[in-house]
Amino acid sequence: MNRRTKKLLGIPLIVLILILYSWLGVFIYELGFMTLPNWAQVIYFAVAGFGWFFPAAWAIKWMSAPGPGENEDPYADL
Repeated sequence: MNRRTKKLLGIPLIVLILILYSWLGVFIYELGFMTLPNWAQVIYFAVAGFGWFFPAAWAIKWMSAPGPGENEDPYADL
């Protein structure tokens, strides 16, 4: 799969990751974090707020990887 096709599929994938991650974060919050003190809720939202980075970073790394027969540097032919 070439890089352009990966990017075409990767952008909706990242949006889906963000939507599902947000839903999961709110679901976990409603299960047990609503009754905790404010300082614990702040810690939860800080950790949960940075957690989406890892699946999104994987998707971006996958999108930017060259496909078979492609040059590693997209600007090498210029």
